[in-house]
Amino acid sequence: MTNPLLREFKTPFDTAPFSKIENEHFQPAIEATIQEAKDEIDKITANPDAPTFENTLEALEFSGERLSRITSLFFNLNAAETNEEIQGIAQLVSPMLSEFSNDVRLDEELFRRIESVYVSRDKLELNPEQTMLLEKNYKAFVRNGANLNQDDKKKLREIDKELSTLSLKFGEHVLAETNAFEMILTEESDLDGLPEGVREAAKLLAKEKGVEGWAFSLDYPSYIPFVTYSKRRDLREKMARAFGSRANLGNENDNREIVMRIATLRHQRATLLGYNSHADFVLEERMAEKPEKVEAFLKDLLSKAKPAALKDLEKLKALASKDGISELQKWDSSFYSEKLKQELFDLDDEKLKPYFQLENVLQGAFEVANRLYGIHFKPVDNIETYHDEVRTYEVRDENDRFIAVFYADFFPRKGKRNGAWMTSFKNQWKKDGVDSRPHIAIVCNFTRPTESRPSLLTFNEVTTLFHEFGHALHGMLADTTYPNLSGTSVYWDFVELPSQIMENWCYEEEALSLFAKHYKTGEKIPMDLVRKIKESSNFLEGMATLRQLSFGMLDMAYHGHDPSGIQDVKEFEQQVFAETQMYPDVPESCMSTAFSHIFQGGYSSGYYSYKWAEVLDADAFEAFKEKGIFDQETGEKFKSFILSRGGTEKPMELYVKFRGREPDANALLRRAGLLSEALN
Repeated sequence: MTNPLLREFKTPFDTAPFSKIENEHFQPAIEATIQEAKDEIDKITANPDAPTFENTLEALEFSGERLSRITSLFFNLNAAETNEEIQGIAQLVSPMLSEFSNDVRLDEELFRRIESVYVSRDKLELNPEQTMLLEKNYKAFVRNGANLNQDDKKKLREIDKELSTLSLKFGEHVLAETNAFEMILTEESDLDGLPEGVREAAKLLAKEKGVEGWAFSLDYPSYIPFVTYSKRRDLREKMARAFGSRANLGNENDNREIVMRIATLRHQRATLLGYNSHADFVLEERMAEKPEKVEAFLKDLLSKAKPAALKDLEKLKALASKDGISELQKWDSSFYSEKLKQELFDLDDEKLKPYFQLENVLQGAFEVANRLYGIHFKPVDNIETYHDEVRTYEVRDENDRFIAVFYADFFPRKGKRNGAWMTSFKNQWKKDGVDSRPHIAIVCNFTRPTESRPSLLTFNEVTTLFHEFGHALHGMLADTTYPNLSGTSVYWDFVELPSQIMENWCYEEEALSLFAKHYKTGEKIPMDLVRKIKESSNFLEGMATLRQLSFGMLDMAYHGHDPSGIQDVKEFEQQVFAETQMYPDVPESCMSTAFSHIFQGGYSSGYYSYKWAEVLDADAFEAFKEKGIFDQETGEKFKSFILSRGGTEKPMELYVKFRGREPDANALLRRAGLLSEALN
């Protein structure tokens, strides 16, 4: 069998030949390229010449190139277009990859060569990027057990192998639980309060499922509108209970034991390496540095946000009491929040959605990038995709120089996990005089077009698109030598700055006028709606902040301490949420069992970074506001010092080069309207 993954792709820009790739190709290709990468490592360690930066660090950096490409393709498919066969392959290859990673990190001869270069680094006249690569690799080896004895190295391998399998199982269980639920409504009266677009999407989903009536699922484009607009409190409750109890029902998809096992193994791993906790291990390589600093940061924000959150809650309770509701529940939150928003601002998503056709919003993001960074996006049809809904673009700069390939995948499918994310099919790097450009994708779950209307976005979906596009710009505009320092390969609490700052343009009249046009008439969004968007930007900000803080606190509770004392996941979670809980507890609900960010994704001990990066992005956007939101000089500085440099320098050093100073923490409070609360 000829395996296309093991041959030169011979495609435009070396993009993946998806039409030729079958599931059966992945495991043998991964096994073959693991061996190929091992052979490349062996050449480094067998080199009789004295270790140098070039023959050791650079050689290591560019080893395993094909393995990296193939695993990127595979795990991106496992997230966006998976099935039982792919999931089965993932369970087989993940331990192999974990074992290979440990083979490298625990290779004593390789570490001795790296250590030799590291101890003589002051004599080598390395540039900042080379210095960062050397330090990153040396620390990676030490932080992954290079100095352990043989018995402890064996324990580390066993832990890493089990963790790689458990995180996959966690995600599979959440996806299975999400897909397992459906609510079929057959009476028109059951749809009371739902906008026409939501009804039409539900009708289409029912048709796809081969049933009569209207179908609703736990995918965000179905779930969120239902609990926001449905006047049927009993049905909102049914949906909310199903969503909140995913992977916590005692069935074959239950994640409680997996949560405990992951937390325990992470702690064991950290202590084996000489750290007090998993958070201590992780945060050593973050801007925040220590768990104590993160916990202080979260507590400080909590003290400033909670007074506003309690006031927000009283407003919702007062509104709900008019409908005879004496005790507000979780399934009432979105409904009465939307109702209050309409009362205060005469603004709701149904008024806004006609102005946010997906195609126009995407073009708006492209135009913002063009004005700030001089790049333009050309749709192309000669690049293969893994699904016929995925769109492809060629990205070029003002001199028509090729910059990147951009993939956009916008709609929910059975094989796609919930949420939105940016990912890379190929990193940027420079070698032998060639600047190899990146292949970047954003994956979302927006409302599908129907027979009568295009995909119209809620305002929250608009900001989500801009957010993920900000991550994509970080990947596409990369301009570094080494792939592992390129694009989003930065400290985790810095990676959200490029994404979160992009959301700011969604609130600005000058930007909205570029793309917010009525999908039927082409009329620009009325200025009174723009004003209301701006005025409502801090609506219920106290509660929103408290919600984010609760997630960060739960993350740190699992990972900042020894988890061995946790007897019950739900009980532990309730204790952590005591300070932030706004609504009565729902017994079967459990956040932890579906908290994919920290138990499947890369955010363990890092969920705080969303709020941390908000401080950075609020301060950074003030720089744009000072000179105009499309000021090219400011855009060029942001591109030069933030977007293009990747992880070649420490984040704070890059930020100071852009801003001229360290960030002002009060910028976030000013933007969120919480500064006055904090001063009271």
